[in-house]
Amino acid sequence: MSEQIQTRTPQALFQSLQYPIFQAPMAGSQDSVLAIAVSDSGGLGALPCAMLSVEQVAEQLELIRAKQGRAINLNFFSHTPPEPSDEDQKRWLDTLAPYFNELDVDPASVASGAGRQPFSRDYLDAIAPFKPEVVSFHFGLPDKSLMTEIKAWGGLIASSATTLAEGLWLQDQGADLVIAQGLEAGGHRGHFLRADLEEQLPTRELVKGLVQQLDIPVVAAGGISTPQQVSEMLELGASAVQIGTGFLLTPEAKTSALHRSALKSEMTQNTAITNLFSGRPARGMVNRLMAEQGPMSDKTPAFPLATNGIAPLRAAAEKQGSWDFSPLWAGTGAAECQEKSVTELISWFAGASPL
Repeated sequence: MSEQIQTRTPQALFQSLQYPIFQAPMAGSQDSVLAIAVSDSGGLGALPCAMLSVEQVAEQLELIRAKQGRAINLNFFSHTPPEPSDEDQKRWLDTLAPYFNELDVDPASVASGAGRQPFSRDYLDAIAPFKPEVVSFHFGLPDKSLMTEIKAWGGLIASSATTLAEGLWLQDQGADLVIAQGLEAGGHRGHFLRADLEEQLPTRELVKGLVQQLDIPVVAAGGISTPQQVSEMLELGASAVQIGTGFLLTPEAKTSALHRSALKSEMTQNTAITNLFSGRPARGMVNRLMAEQGPMSDKTPAFPLATNGIAPLRAAAEKQGSWDFSPLWAGTGAAECQEKSVTELISWFAGASPL
């Protein structure tokens, strides 16, 4: 196994990067290929691990570590898996019944159990031999004993904050970096102290507040889609920016053909936060399901159980070339997406070269 950079401080991490650009982990739209391309282009690549098995995480890390000195951010969830409720499941399937009938899908095909797992001892044991530079979390932080072991190999702990209170909590609990996830961000909201979306802040306001109140570095995330926006966040005091949606049309991403098509359509003008696809708020392009059901609904089971009811509908619709039931995750800057390589985009975002 190749030796890698031993990160001991956030400053050492930032100095090791050619550009202050983190790639947002995007489950379902990428694997190690995108992470490798970002890291090799001067940024910090990320691998989303919550939907991967322990064995799959190790396999992807083997590919990432094939090159000496290639830094990586491994991202995990820190949610508490809910207890399945027959009553909640029935209410959700009853809500979706017209769609099952329309697409001739048997409700009995709906799976049970959670498809996204929180960080655990098994995951830690799998990643420890690789000593990743950054291990980041969504929905809070894991048990402190697990964090202690990550720090012991020189790894940095990062997590998403959607409010000032969350940022302060993360700092108090031992985080080394805070990802300031503004309301403009695509994908799942990272809130964990309170679920009230009214308390969550736009990226600019959140970054400004966190930089003023925290003693640890802040990474700006949410709706950042141009070099000008990158510069603005750095001028506000962010140590780096995190970009996700901007990479979805790259050849290195695993974005589906339907998702790519939507990103090249007028749908990018209309994104909204919805809980329909997983049971937890997340921003995506508005499609039929979101338009007809909400986009926020009080009928969804707890995260991530709502996914089970949607999955067979999504599969059936996508076979027909329809994105009616697909989670088309995207931030508010989706209209700026460009079909360029990761290397071209990184250089452009950093203001180093034109596209």
